[in-house]
Amino acid sequence: MRIATLLTSTACLGGTACVVTGQPFDTAKVKMQTFPNMYKGLVDCFVKTYKQVGFRGFYKGTTPALVANIAENSVLFMCYGFCQQIVRRIVGVDRKTKLSDLQNAAAGSFASAFATLVLCPTELVKCRLQAMHEMQLSGKIIQGHNTVWSVVKGVIQKDGPLGFYRGLSSTLLREVPGYFFFFGGYELSRTFFASGRSKDELGPIPLLLSGGFGGSCLWIAVYPVDCVKSRIQVLSMAGKQAGFMGTFVTVVRTEGVLALYSGLTPTMIRAFVANGALFLAYEYSRKLMMKQIDSY
Repeated sequence: MRIATLLTSTACLGGTACVVTGQPFDTAKVKMQTFPNMYKGLVDCFVKTYKQVGFRGFYKGTTPALVANIAENSVLFMCYGFCQQIVRRIVGVDRKTKLSDLQNAAAGSFASAFATLVLCPTELVKCRLQAMHEMQLSGKIIQGHNTVWSVVKGVIQKDGPLGFYRGLSSTLLREVPGYFFFFGGYELSRTFFASGRSKDELGPIPLLLSGGFGGSCLWIAVYPVDCVKSRIQVLSMAGKQAGFMGTFVTVVRTEGVLALYSGLTPTMIRAFVANGALFLAYEYSRKLMMKQIDSY
């Protein structure tokens, strides 16, 4: 129980660091994914957002983003430890045996399936708030909901509680393979920097770079899936939206394959910076709390 509390607390700190450093880039990502024809690139998206909505436009959806990241990372890192034990049982090694980078990647992939259940509802609210201005601008909705509560109330009134799980299959398709590359990339990078030493001895710069590399691996691997997910969650405000395969085929047929990569630039910038901050906060807070526990 104490270890579970420790992992939850450290993940909360990491998730907060992730949102604070990356929210403007995440907002640009969602806008460009959902309405690729409105923006020529990252700079154009930033300029138009600032002119039309002001600086606060970059931080639309910050509250659900914080809830989403804290909830996701709390469940993810807590389940990560449990899934590591499951992997140890599967491969038949002692519970204290260090897992290989590949085995850690598999444990992270398993853990992400549990995190998806808490992530999907909060991410839906976040994405809708981030793209609300574009939905009004395109004429898909007449009047948008500008607060978290108004979006939540709108979902409940229109679709009921299950409406928060629009895009669940897309989220699972993103998370499970994505976190294999996320944890795999992170552990491989730490192994590279450790060069035979213990990974626990790594300083802040290697941890930042390793976290950034892991985040980059995730998004490169699953970005088209995330693009489809964003469209389903945002465009379903205007009426019934096709599922994953229907939306995927429609985008490819009408806009081309490259439309699935719209918004990749801000995503990669955010992925490196935010996930570097995530793992740095996680590792250092974990070490600090472990010292406190050992002292009792």
